[in-house]
Amino acid sequence: MVEAVLIDLFSLPANMQNNFQDLLCTTLGTIQECSSITAPPVYVMCSQTEQGERNDEQELLPALKDFQALKKSLEVVRALTTTAALYTIKQRLDEKDLSTIKIILPAFRRDLMKVYIAQLFTAVYRFEFEDLHMASDCNNLLIAEPQPEGQARSTCDVELITSEIQIYLQSLPNLKGELTILRSSLIPDGIFLHGFTTRTGGISYIPTLSSCNLFSSSKRRDPQAVVKENLRRLANAAGFNLETFHRVKVDHGNVVCIMGKTEPDSYDGIVTNLKGVTIAAPGADCIPVLFADPVRKVCGAAHSGWKGTLLGVSMATVNAMVSEYGCNVKDILVVLGPSVGPCCYKLPQESAKEFHRIDPKCVRLFDSENPYIDLRRATRILLETGGILPENIQDDSVTDQNQNITFCTACHPDKFYSHFRDGTNFGTQIGFISLKD
Repeated sequence: MVEAVLIDLFSLPANMQNNFQDLLCTTLGTIQECSSITAPPVYVMCSQTEQGERNDEQELLPALKDFQALKKSLEVVRALTTTAALYTIKQRLDEKDLSTIKIILPAFRRDLMKVYIAQLFTAVYRFEFEDLHMASDCNNLLIAEPQPEGQARSTCDVELITSEIQIYLQSLPNLKGELTILRSSLIPDGIFLHGFTTRTGGISYIPTLSSCNLFSSSKRRDPQAVVKENLRRLANAAGFNLETFHRVKVDHGNVVCIMGKTEPDSYDGIVTNLKGVTIAAPGADCIPVLFADPVRKVCGAAHSGWKGTLLGVSMATVNAMVSEYGCNVKDILVVLGPSVGPCCYKLPQESAKEFHRIDPKCVRLFDSENPYIDLRRATRILLETGGILPENIQDDSVTDQNQNITFCTACHPDKFYSHFRDGTNFGTQIGFISLKD
């Protein structure tokens, strides 16, 4: 079922520009006769004229005189670029939590529009395309013929569209304040660049993703283009090079990638001794763990959820640093980033038993159906058992004198994302580290 309609009048052939009202009236008639729901929201996308925005209400009154129901749910969006218009409409769709959209547009704009959609939307949205019609009879629809110059535009370069999108997103203001990076005094600043992100200072606008979301997936509404812009702003603020940025490919396991060797299909740990290469691990309840050896000048990052914790992903990362780069385990520093705390996190009884075996203190209310789990304590115990010195581990049991790092993500909605708290459409923060040049 179509939940919304987008009429693309942004780049009509010249001979149709003067027939705006007639064309809109005809199209609205088609919607009213053919729509399976009553008065879906209708968005009309138009190019901004040099004279500025006209009075849309007055302009559309004649075209809407027979469509009062549609008039109440119709909005005209004028912008200088397709990106600006389409992104504005996306915001309207997200405000209403709409996902199924019919796009009515000139035939020559279809391939072009698909390129924009691929970059500005995710698989959460479903699109139907219909050619812009010149007749309102549902059984006798006439397709508008494009002008030759319009046909040429249908073969536009994808790189030009990408550039247009990037320029527009870069022009947007930060949301929820300035970008904030948490740093640990345990990791020597003279050798390593590192930090843990918070949720402020990006452009993501959906409440559970706002504002510096750093992960895009087919199940969330934040497109890759927005995540890339958030990451660009982080790189600028932190001082690392995006071209040498590598993030783990999460599988909730214990595989570790060695930078410079064949990259696994998926992995939750990554290590390197290459200067200027920034490595990162995500977290949105799971622990982003950073590793630094100031003696051998090696660093690592790991994503440790409950499954990865039980599989020993943190020690697997330590072992990779030792075996690949000759690190001494007693030189390795480990910092646990923001993650869900034992105050909030629960697991079913069967999974809780595995943490109880590591240490009974890792589980609270063990006899309940869903006991509380302390992922950080379990991680610390496994690291100490593997030879990491207790004083070389920072978690919530060892608070940084300069700044606390290991917050509970679920307890601080103003600072962090949380899958546990926010549900499916959650945002993601990261921990990152690199050897300085």
